[in-house]
Amino acid sequence: MYKLIATILVSFGALQAVQAADQSCEDQAVAKHLAGAAKNSFVKKCERTSQAAAAKEQCNSQADEKKLHGAARTSFVNKCVRTASAPN
Repeated sequence: MYKLIATILVSFGALQAVQAADQSCEDQAVAKHLAGAAKNSFVKKCERTSQAAAAKEQCNSQADEKKLHGAARTSFVNKCVRTASAPN
């Protein structure tokens, strides 16, 4: 039960980070005086980068919960990130 609650909280935190990053991506585009296609391209790339970072953070916390180290941790995190970033 504890692991389920911890996973939910980590997921919620990652979602908040992505939402905050979405806003900051828009803010960054405005600060760079981007408009039109350049702005859209910048925001999409920024959001992908933010989502990948959030997925990696979540996967690392899951590896911590499982107490993984070394090659097992690296393999788990890589697979987790690929799964999280796979198109639905």
